[in-house]
Amino acid sequence: MTGREQLRQIAFAPDLEPGARNAVVACLRIQPNEKVTLITDVACREIAASLAAELEKLGVVYNAWILEDLAPRPLVEMPRAVLDDMETSQVSIFAVRAQAHELPTRMQMTDVVNRRQMRHAHMVNIDRRIMLEGMRADFGEVDRISTQVWRMASAAREIRATNPAGTHLVAQFSPRLKWLKTSGIISPNKWGNLPGGETFTTPERVDGTFVIDGVVGDYLCEKYGDLGATPLTIRVEDSRLREVRCANHELEREFWNYCHTDEFSDRVGEFAIGTNIGVHDVIGNILQDEKIPGIHIAFGNPYGAHTGADWYSSTHIDVVGREFDIWIDGRQIMRGGAFLFDTLASAEV
Repeated sequence: MTGREQLRQIAFAPDLEPGARNAVVACLRIQPNEKVTLITDVACREIAASLAAELEKLGVVYNAWILEDLAPRPLVEMPRAVLDDMETSQVSIFAVRAQAHELPTRMQMTDVVNRRQMRHAHMVNIDRRIMLEGMRADFGEVDRISTQVWRMASAAREIRATNPAGTHLVAQFSPRLKWLKTSGIISPNKWGNLPGGETFTTPERVDGTFVIDGVVGDYLCEKYGDLGATPLTIRVEDSRLREVRCANHELEREFWNYCHTDEFSDRVGEFAIGTNIGVHDVIGNILQDEKIPGIHIAFGNPYGAHTGADWYSSTHIDVVGREFDIWIDGRQIMRGGAFLFDTLASAEV
């Protein structure tokens, strides 16, 4: 039985439909004459079934793949059948629960996306709560806010961020490194995570302390969840991770080791401002939590094909905090995790 036939037989909760429709219609803007590759796994089958139902309504040609049908997990390589199918699609959707050490296989997939300039929805660790919260956002409004932030950030030389937990971070930026907007409205120019809502670049330099009272990324997110009760404190100097402290010593050790996988795993490759105003607090899932209005950074891969960074890492791990104050070149755009819309609107003048 094909993956598509399996998904057709899976009953899904009706309240998943609005989020699935947002993904297919509002975010990916799939047209009836396009072909789609839908990739999922056993853990995310119900959500994939809701997405497949929306594709059926459009009448598009699509193939669905359930990873466990193709190879043992965690994956060592992205299955060839998936990559080959993507070669003849205009759109791809990846709704899969992350497992340890699978990031390189996801990079194999996004290499195809980048080369072919596909519209790609990256929904790693998508779950029911996200479908009912972040995926129900008004992505038109998120895109408007993201554009305002992108306009200010693109001209910035320095961004400063603090939060009540003790974060004090200063980032410097180079005009040769490009800021990108991933608001949830996905184009061929840059694939995007769903739910969307961030503006990001590779920073020239980052220094300071980041108290991670939100979440850390990749497979560590599912393992450790919301860090509000046991924050992870990191010190960054000249964009490199210099120190990690946490009452949970296992997390401290595992995060440090992850960030020393290769030569650049400890380098800040991403500096981002979350812009999804439909997301209000940490839920312990990086896919949604990194879109909370505020600052997040990531160590490792800088997505150089998009930002213009000239270095590479095989790893990428985001870190998220709460309730930020943010200043762009001295102008405050956020207080206590809420955008100062008057300041953002002035960027349009």
